[in-house]
Amino acid sequence: MRRALADGYELDDDPARIDVDFVFNYLSLESYWAQGRPREVVERSLAGSARVVGLYHTGAQVGFARVISDGAVLAYLGDVFVDAAHRGRGLGVELVRESVDGGPQRELSWRLDTSDAMELYSRLGFKERVAPPVHMERRAGWRP
Repeated sequence: MRRALADGYELDDDPARIDVDFVFNYLSLESYWAQGRPREVVERSLAGSARVVGLYHTGAQVGFARVISDGAVLAYLGDVFVDAAHRGRGLGVELVRESVDGGPQRELSWRLDTSDAMELYSRLGFKERVAPPVHMERRAGWRP
């Protein structure tokens, strides 16, 4: 899939086109959810994703999202970002819309975690879950 947007922007889900340096630098240095994530972990997460979607402006990558899925029941949207210089143009909505509605996981149930973009995700059908069920998590590195 390759989809042109206005003003020289485009979306593309070709994994070979992902700028690993760009994604690593944003996640490890700028994001609140993945600060300090090692490069080798970023590389493994890209390789293990069901789908990766890049946002590009005149050929350079300026945004990213990845899909984690079992392909049958559940999909998770993670590591979504648009570089600060390109925000405020509705590009994040298009990036999420393509990631969720444009791929083979579109008919699955979707989950995501966010601390700051609830309004954006709610425009695309995401709703806050109300207990029950309770969301539980086991963090990497857990030991008894």
